[in-house]
Amino acid sequence: MLAQILETHQHEFAAVLPVDLNAPDVARLDFTAANPLLQNANLRDTAAFEELVSQLLAAQHAHIGVGGYLENRVIYRRSGLFGAPDPAVPSRSLHLGVDVWLRAGTPVLAPLDAVVHSVQDNDNFGDYGPTVILEHQLEDTTFYTLYGHLTRRETLLLRPGMAIEKGEVFTEVGPAPENGDWPPHLHFQVISDMLGLTGDFPGVALPAERDKWAALCPDPNLILQSQWL
Repeated sequence: MLAQILETHQHEFAAVLPVDLNAPDVARLDFTAANPLLQNANLRDTAAFEELVSQLLAAQHAHIGVGGYLENRVIYRRSGLFGAPDPAVPSRSLHLGVDVWLRAGTPVLAPLDAVVHSVQDNDNFGDYGPTVILEHQLEDTTFYTLYGHLTRRETLLLRPGMAIEKGEVFTEVGPAPENGDWPPHLHFQVISDMLGLTGDFPGVALPAERDKWAALCPDPNLILQSQWL
């Protein structure tokens, strides 16, 4: 299994971001229905959503937020991308990556040697915006890492097949609205099988399909190694 391979090689990964995700000013953010601050929040208003993120960070004396792997979130109600408006119809709400909420313009680095698998601007409200997928090899196993909500300027310089060295900066965290119109953050996801897709991959799934997607997308913290995740 890919998760076991990643665990075996944990000491080999470079940082994905030039920040210490184990620092005391990093906090886990809760975007489930259990968080009372989300009950009446206007999540379609990106400025209001960004202020909410700031409030959540300030409440924990933090500057950077992390979290989200296999979290059943309510924040996807902001966009029709994730399901029908009818509450009786199941919507996608199970997050398959880790989000790191931090300043736009923050460099993003490759955790291992890679080639660019694909690049695409998923330019819809609530989508990934500029997206990069890198392809890696470990123990003769091919796997992928996905980076969403990036900046257009840097991402447009990339082409499929380009080599990226471990620790090399290859893009930046993007601002709203070009990042899919979200408060600035990096969506980081590990993928064992791209299922024939390029430039995009589900980052949110139906909760009823948790086991299927957890097997395809193992815990990104095997690479990030944050104590808060």
